[in-house]
Amino acid sequence: MHGNGRIKFGCDFVGANGSAAVLGPDIQAFGVGTETYAATVDESGGLLALGTGASDDDNALIRSGPFSPRDGKMVLRARFKYDALTTIAVFCGFAETLDTTTPVVPQEFATATMTYNPGGSVGISYDTDGTTDDFRAGMGDGGAAISDSAQGTRANATLTADLFFEAEIILNEDGSAEVWFGDSGHVDSSGFMRNRMIKRYSTGTLLTPTDLFFAVLMIETRTTAASTLEIDYFTGEAGRDWRP
Repeated sequence: MHGNGRIKFGCDFVGANGSAAVLGPDIQAFGVGTETYAATVDESGGLLALGTGASDDDNALIRSGPFSPRDGKMVLRARFKYDALTTIAVFCGFAETLDTTTPVVPQEFATATMTYNPGGSVGISYDTDGTTDDFRAGMGDGGAAISDSAQGTRANATLTADLFFEAEIILNEDGSAEVWFGDSGHVDSSGFMRNRMIKRYSTGTLLTPTDLFFAVLMIETRTTAASTLEIDYFTGEAGRDWRP
C-alpha cells in the first residue's frame, strides 16, 4: 500500500454474555490489583463492566494503539457510566506512557491541583480526590501541564449516577487537540446528550506529533472498595503510514 491510510479500532461490546466479556482483537486490558472484565447483561446493546480490585489506587483500563499523530488525525469516542460518583478517578483520552505492570492515571486532580504524570496526554478526567468534583479537560507532557491547562478546564457537567457520559478526544497531526464531552445536564430537544467542546488546544506548546500514544479509558478506586465502570462503547480511528 502507498502513503497514509486510516485504521479503526475499538468495540461496542455487543455479544457479551454472562461473565464472558468481548473486548475485540485490538483492545488490551490490564491494571493494578485484581481487575475484572465482565459483561453487563441487564441493559440493551451490551456493556463491559470494567472493575478494579479492592485496595486503594487499584485500577483497570482498556486501551488500543499505539498510534502517532503525524500519520493522521486520531479520534477516540467512548460512552460510559458509574453507579455512584464517589471515591473514583476516571480518565478518557490519549496517553503516551501506560506501564502494563503498574499503570497510573495520566491526569489526577487532588484538592485543587492537577498532576500530569510523565508522558504526553490529552483527555478528560474525573477525580474525587479534588475538592470540587467535575470532569476536567487537560493536556500535559513530561510531568507538567502544557498549553494553558495547568489545573484543567472544567466541563461544568451534571454529575448523575447511573447515567451515561460521552467523550470524544481528537489529537491532530500537528499536536493540537480538542476535548468534547456530553452529560445528562446538556441535552437537545429530543433528550439526547449534546456533546460540547470543553477545550481546544491550538496555540502554545502542544503534544509532539512524532510520539506514540495509546487510546485509553481507565478507572481507579480511591477507597478500599472495588469500583466498576460500565462502558457502552470504546471506538476510534487513527492514521497509518504505509511507506517503507
